[in-house]
Amino acid sequence: MKIISGKPKNISPKNDPIQASEKLYKAVEESIKTLAQLFDTPEYQTATKEGIWWTQLFGKAARRLSRLLDEPRLEYVWAIAYDIHVWGFHEAKYSTEDVRGDLDHAKWLLSYVKEILSKNKKP
Repeated sequence: MKIISGKPKNISPKNDPIQASEKLYKAVEESIKTLAQLFDTPEYQTATKEGIWWTQLFGKAARRLSRLLDEPRLEYVWAIAYDIHVWGFHEAKYSTEDVRGDLDHAKWLLSYVKEILSKNKKP
């Protein structure tokens, strides 16, 4: 199981909102992958079989995990991350302030995943 190694403080829009947008998105992406693997979701199984995580698999996994864990913020944070990925990274339309406003969501998710992992450690 891949453990999330990124620290929330590494996601910073100080100088480059494009780079920060991509870091935020990648942190959320890795968080969803980690939870999907832990709970062996159908999306994880598909990604493993096909050798790639398609964007729709992330959305479906976020929704499934949100229901499974009774945590609606999972789906919400994915939606924010995808928005940042499109408009902050690909289209470069978001400013430093736009990205900074969403950092707390990614930080929460990283913390939440670490908490879930610590509760589900195998002996």
